[in-house]
This record gives sequence, structure tokens and C-alpha cells, in this order.
Amino acid sequence: MKNLFFALFLFLTTLNSFAQKSNYPILSIPDSLKQNANAVLRLDQMDIVIASQRSMNIKTQRVVSVLNEKGLNNIDAFCHYDKTTSIKNIEAVVYDALGNEIKKIKRKDFKDQSAVGGSTLFSDNRVLYLNYTPISYPFTIAYTSEVETSNTAFIPKWYFIGGYYLSVEKCVLNVTFPKGLGFKKKEFQFDNFNITKTADTDTNLSYTATNITAQKQEDLSPSPSDLFPKVMMGLENFHLEGVDGNATTWEAFGKWYEDKILTGTTVLTEETKAKIKALVGDEKDPIKKAKIIYDYVQKKSRYVNIAIGIGGWKPMLANDVDRLGYGDCKALSNYTKALLEVVDVPSYNTILYGDRYKENIQSDFVSMQGNHMILAIPNKDNYIWLECTSQDDPFGYQGTFTDDRDVLVVKPEGGQIVRTKIYDDKGNTQVGKGVYTIDSTGNFSGTLKIASQGSVYASKSRVETMQPNEKEEHYKEYWDNINNLKLGKITFTNDKENIRFTEDVQISAVNYGAITGNKMIFVVDAFNQYTGNVKRIRNRKNPFQIQRGFLDTDEIEINLPEGFSIEFLPSNYELKGKFGEYKTEIIKKDNNKLTYKRSMFLNKGKYSNKEYDEYRLFMEQVSRNDNAKIILTKN
Repeated sequence: MKNLFFALFLFLTTLNSFAQKSNYPILSIPDSLKQNANAVLRLDQMDIVIASQRSMNIKTQRVVSVLNEKGLNNIDAFCHYDKTTSIKNIEAVVYDALGNEIKKIKRKDFKDQSAVGGSTLFSDNRVLYLNYTPISYPFTIAYTSEVETSNTAFIPKWYFIGGYYLSVEKCVLNVTFPKGLGFKKKEFQFDNFNITKTADTDTNLSYTATNITAQKQEDLSPSPSDLFPKVMMGLENFHLEGVDGNATTWEAFGKWYEDKILTGTTVLTEETKAKIKALVGDEKDPIKKAKIIYDYVQKKSRYVNIAIGIGGWKPMLANDVDRLGYGDCKALSNYTKALLEVVDVPSYNTILYGDRYKENIQSDFVSMQGNHMILAIPNKDNYIWLECTSQDDPFGYQGTFTDDRDVLVVKPEGGQIVRTKIYDDKGNTQVGKGVYTIDSTGNFSGTLKIASQGSVYASKSRVETMQPNEKEEHYKEYWDNINNLKLGKITFTNDKENIRFTEDVQISAVNYGAITGNKMIFVVDAFNQYTGNVKRIRNRKNPFQIQRGFLDTDEIEINLPEGFSIEFLPSNYELKGKFGEYKTEIIKKDNNKLTYKRSMFLNKGKYSNKEYDEYRLFMEQVSRNDNAKIILTKN
């Protein structure tokens, strides 16, 4: 027995000694950091040295223990480079679960490809990235890189934790900068996180964060960037695209951008100018002129996806876009602006964060921000916004990628922070009118016309461009409450003038009505039944957000089978609360005909975690009532 205890003691001592000598063994990760985690950041460190207005060096160390396949996305081993940014060093080392080195990855082993597929105009914009396939889990990758750039307009944002299901053992940010460049910072969401500011002087800034536990993603949570701690940084005196910049206000920044970056990019050939003038003809109204130009750009050009800051901030020359017929968001917006200038219609380049999740330009932090560009056309006291990357969007329509957020409009006299179009909740409408018939065997057949407007238009109109199999999949998912669904004739009306998309759909299904003995049972709401599920979350931590509200209204005529009488009819129902309103009504026309009316209004908004259960119960009541059934008895 003594020998057994001695052997066990020796084994554990040896294992502990071995773990101390190896690199980042999984055993050394505290259990608290493994909980809810797909990966653990053992060390995430960035050292930024701003040597001058035209020189910045960024060193990165990122050691990630990947616990399972879902954690692979947290490796983040890549670097972009171009003519202003060079990669001085990049490498990685892979360790097994015990911390033994199993692979060294040198620069030549990283994938090197264009940041934009196939475009010779953007051949300088490239990315080095690590594409590693593990032998087994868990494992650890230690990644290091060093980048030098003359563009000091972009100081990377620093995220102390990058997303859900990721924990952080140690996170360090060190920034060194000279006096006189106007270095500034803004901190977000530091409360309740273990972050220490270790230096904050007129030439240094440092933070250290430790032991940040992984968070589960909770339904309807805001974006991680609005929940987790981060730091924005910038310089009042910076360098971009070969030009020094100096701006302390958005007005001054916008004027600098217009004068130094955009000047000279809207030149077109005389031949193109003549073509555009002939296209517009004698039209005098500036908005009607703009519609003609926008339609021309949509038909002539295609979009190449390059995020702002990767393809540079200076747009492609309008002549090049005109000749080649493609460009990124900056290029196509600037090209449209150039064409509008030909027919004396003013327009302004507009910088924003493009994403379905709304994110504002930080109006109190003058700096290079945004990842997308659109065009603003002045219209009395407002603007018409043009998404120049789309070949389908109606003129002036703002979809969910750019609506309702603060943006920077760049005018010749200076920059201005403006809010893009806000779609009122009750303007995001879906109106359904239809009829369905249940025969004596329970089979269903019906037609439905759905008209969608506001932000709903964006999601509905895309159906028109789907392939037949994709359309079938879409509608079977949309009507997942109807088993054995069969689609008939489908027609679309895309009214781009009034920005309304209408679907006319014929559907049928066998055995929609369940027959037992002499009774038939079926759900009244066949066409717009809420079948979702708001999960119960005990001890919810995060607030929740409804990004966009909507108003659905339906009026459906129901033809009941001959030879049956109504035994049970659901009662009319009404529900009101802070989240919205819901109402159903069933009108009996005669023994075999009903009219079913339903309206569902949901408010957008940000709500506290304590209100989540109330919202869940609200939606459960909607779901329960949408599932209300009629019982018929055979005569």
C-alpha cells in the first residue's frame, strides 16, 4: 500500500513538474475559465508604438487554447497588407494538450492571397492568414506578428474579449505615442470586468485584464461590441493615403477628407459626360435626374466587396469604374457622385457602419470610423440615401444594412453627423389578404397576397431573385406550421416606386384538418402563425434588444366543408403591453364561411434583463392564441 501511495505521489509530482516546463498546458487553465468556453485566450497582447505622425508599429501576441471545433474561429491569425502597410514578421507555434510543441508555422506556410478575389486593380491589397487543421482537441496556438504602417489614421480598436464562449486568462494593451499628436481614447463597458489601467500619461497608455470568464450567448442580446469592454483610440494629427491630416471636429475632418482624399477622383471622359447628358435629356427636377442616374449605375456596374480600411480610403477613379464596370462601396458611391455632377445634382459621400445590427459613428470621438460608404442627395431639409452597391434596391430605399444610425456626411464645407432614415415600427408592415378552403377530408387549398413595406421590404424582395428550389425551401420554412405543404403558382409584384413588394402564392396540403370519428380539428391561423420559441433563460445576465418593430395585419376568408357544423370556435382575443399589441377576431358569416382577422404590433427597443421573462410570456401568449383550433362536427 505504501508503495502504491509513493508511486502515485511520484506520478503527480512528475506530471506537475512536466507541466511547469511545457508551454501553456491545458491542465493549467483554471476550471472557471473552461466553463462555457470553446476557447481560452491564454495571452492576448498588442503593443502599439506610434513613432510619428507617419509611422506606427503594431506587435501582436495571441495564445489561444482551442478546446473544441467551435473554438477554431477564435484563433484569428491573419494580417492585411498593402503599399502603405508591411508585415515585418508573422509566425505561429502549435502545442498539444500537454504543452508540447508539435508544429512551427513560418511566414511561408501562411496562405497569401488577394483581399479581393480576382481584381487586378486591388492586387496590392492582400492578406496573410493561417489555415490550420488540428489533429485533435484540445490544442494551443501561439501566434505573433509585427506590422508597420504609415497610416496612423487607424489605430486598431482593442477588444478585451472578442465574443461569446471565449474566456480570457490575460489581456494586455500597451500604447506609446509622442506628445503633440493629440492622442485620445474612449472606453466602453468597463464595469464588472477585471481591467486595470496600468499607465495613462501624455506618452503612454496601458491596460491589463485578467480572468474574464466566458459568456453564453443569450437570445436577443445586443452585439458583443455593445456588451463587452473595448477601447477606441485616435490621433488629432494623423496620416492617411500619403496625406497628413489634422482635425479636432467633424466639420474640419470632413473638409480635410473632401479636399485631400476625394479631390480629383470624379473625373470622367467627355464621351461619358455626353452620354449621361443625353440620357437625362430635358429633365429639370434634380430628384428625377438622380433616379435616372441611379438606374444607369445599377444596370452598368457590379459590386466588389472590399471593406473600408482594407481597400484604402481613397476611392477608385470614376474613370476606372466607368471603364471596368465594377468597384467597391467607395468606388461605386463616388462614381455615382461623378455622374450626378455632370447633370448638376449635388451629392455627398457618406461614411457609416454597414451591418444589419445598427452601429453608430461615435459622434463625440472625431476619428476614422466606419466600414461602408453610401451617397447622400440633399432633398429640402433632409437627404435621400443611395446604396450604390445594390443592383436591386429601389431609388432612395435604405434597407436594414444602413438604416437608423449616425453617419458622417462629407460636404465641401465640412463633415456633419446625420441620422439615416428611421422606419417607424408601424411603417414596417406586412399586410396579408387571402382565402382558404377545407374540404370534407381535411385537405387544404388557399391563395394569399402578402404586401410588404418599410424594413420588411428588404427581407421579402430577395425572394424574387431566388432559384426555384430556394423559393420552395423558403416558403416551406415560412409555413412550417403546415405539414405536407405543396406550392402552386407564385407571382411577385415589385413596386419600386412605392417600395412595396407583393407575393401572390397558391398553396395546398393534405390532411390539414385532423379527423377523429365524426369530428375535424384544425388551426384557424394557417397563413401567419407565430411558431417561434423565446427560450426560458434562468438568471439572464444581458439586456435584450428588439432591433426593428413591425406591424402585421391579416384578413383571411375561411370556407368550411359542407356537411359539417361548428362545435367550437376560439374566442376573440386582445393583448396589450410595453412590447406591443396583439388582436384576433373571428367573424361568422354563415354556417360555412368565416372571416379571420389578426394584427400583431411589436415595439423596437432595448430592455433590461429583468424584463425578459415578461417578453417571453407575451410571445408565448401570442403563440398559444395563434395555435387556437376550430372543432367541427359532421352532420
